[in-house]
Amino acid sequence: MGVRVGMVSLGCAKNRVDAEMMLFTLKEAGFELVADPAMCEVAIVNTCGFIEDAKQESIDEILELAELKKEGKIRAIIVTGCLAERYQREVMKELYEVDAVIGIGANNQIAQVVNDVLANKKQELFPNKANLALCGGRVRSTPFYYAYLKIAEGCDNKCTYCAIPMIRGSFRSRPMDDILKEARELSEKGVKELILIAQDTSRYGEDFAGKPMLAELLRQLCRIDSVKYLRVLYCYPERMTDELIDTIAEESKILKYIDIPLQHCNRRILKLMNRRGDREILTALIHKMRERIPDITIRTTLMTGFPSETEEEFEELSQFVNDIRFDRLGCFAYSAEEDTPAAKMKGQLDENVKKHRQEIIMEQQQMIMAENAQKYIGKKVKVICEGFDRIAECFFGRTKADAPEVDGKVFIMTEDQKPRIGDVVEVQITDTLDCDLVGTYNGTVC
Repeated sequence: MGVRVGMVSLGCAKNRVDAEMMLFTLKEAGFELVADPAMCEVAIVNTCGFIEDAKQESIDEILELAELKKEGKIRAIIVTGCLAERYQREVMKELYEVDAVIGIGANNQIAQVVNDVLANKKQELFPNKANLALCGGRVRSTPFYYAYLKIAEGCDNKCTYCAIPMIRGSFRSRPMDDILKEARELSEKGVKELILIAQDTSRYGEDFAGKPMLAELLRQLCRIDSVKYLRVLYCYPERMTDELIDTIAEESKILKYIDIPLQHCNRRILKLMNRRGDREILTALIHKMRERIPDITIRTTLMTGFPSETEEEFEELSQFVNDIRFDRLGCFAYSAEEDTPAAKMKGQLDENVKKHRQEIIMEQQQMIMAENAQKYIGKKVKVICEGFDRIAECFFGRTKADAPEVDGKVFIMTEDQKPRIGDVVEVQITDTLDCDLVGTYNGTVC
């Protein structure tokens, strides 16, 4: 039996794919992988460093493991991921219990780093970010019926509030043939839903083709017989071309769901963010998408309290949310990240003001989603069963209008027949629970 290694991966799905690739490297090297880092000899924290809350979550996780190390329950702690890449040598200086800190370009060296810390050799490795592999084996950590498919790495958008280009490097598309190969392998192993991710999926192909190639990639994926469903996350509004919209509309395998982070609608604020558009342009785009793609679910992300945001500009954002009635929405209070242009801007707002504005937007959205949920009562919907909720004492799942981990649930009431995890089943909606749905299962598997 090999040395037991456990990993906790924080942050986004893109970080999760990196974690899965490191786990594969460790497994190939003969280490025993354990789900619970507290039950292992070497614990790895694959950190997030996007905003202040994410950084604090990463630090808290490291400190919890540090306590276990003091008690002699684990031997070593390794820190990887965005926090490690961003703060590099500061991590070990501030958190002396850590035995190794490696940047994203050293992910492929993780097995050697584990051997080094077991030999009491401290390590700090920060090679070129471009060394981060775009493809390779993975030990999937998602349920068997869905998987993330990372199609690119890095970002060139240079939004003034965002540290991602500093952390992850320049935008690099993954070769299309390699994406198609992995998609085929995953779907042949029983994966029903492939979720395309990148820092900006809509930019895919610009670096090798000189133009966006996401629409072509989607068409090629749809031609793979074993592929059942495709979901697209992280598209930028200025790259939602007619070709991409029409491809989503026409291809039956592509779920009619789009994640399109807008951040704001006011022209001045968007310009300060180094983003394009205004309320009129964004409204026209959303109307076009809704006209061309029947029953589309649109998810967005907004930000409140950007430096110098006035009360009037916030009110414009609030009215925009009410007018558009997004199907899904997340809202963040602006976080001033070191070394970003926005952190140096005049007019930094009080934390309470930023948070209060965030709460207002989220309260509006909760009301919109609760009202939208009522429309499902009496209808039959297809739901992928994801598990059994011991508190609610029923099965639960999600519709095609819900991405895993970020969107809503359907609580499934049953009598004699029980749905199987991973099955797509028909559920008659009978009630709502805030923004979630409640329904009954009659045994029909789709």
